[in-house]
Amino acid sequence: MSQRGFTLIEVLVALGITAIALMAGLQATGSLSHNAERQTISMLGQICAENELIALRLRRQLPDIGNRSVDCMQAGRLLQIKTSVNPTPNPNFRRIDARVLNQGQYVLQVSTLMGRN
Repeated sequence: MSQRGFTLIEVLVALGITAIALMAGLQATGSLSHNAERQTISMLGQICAENELIALRLRRQLPDIGNRSVDCMQAGRLLQIKTSVNPTPNPNFRRIDARVLNQGQYVLQVSTLMGRN
């Protein structure tokens, strides 16, 4: 009577192939999750930076040259916005850079020009 079944080597090879496939899937899932998190932070940072630039425009006066830092809470995350106001060759305009940081890590920068009203 002949026995039917798999040898130990065949079972180990099949388990090895399955493990490699599962690890590749896990790594792909981790990359997708990391990219989604990064995109979320970037979008929230964009909102914070634009809000800060809009607040400067609503003051209806040319902002003073210099740097300042404010905190922005968006979707339960605390982001930091560092604004830098610099002169331009035309004294009627100022360049404003809003840099967004998340836990000290640079996220993005939004720049604009603002003129006298």
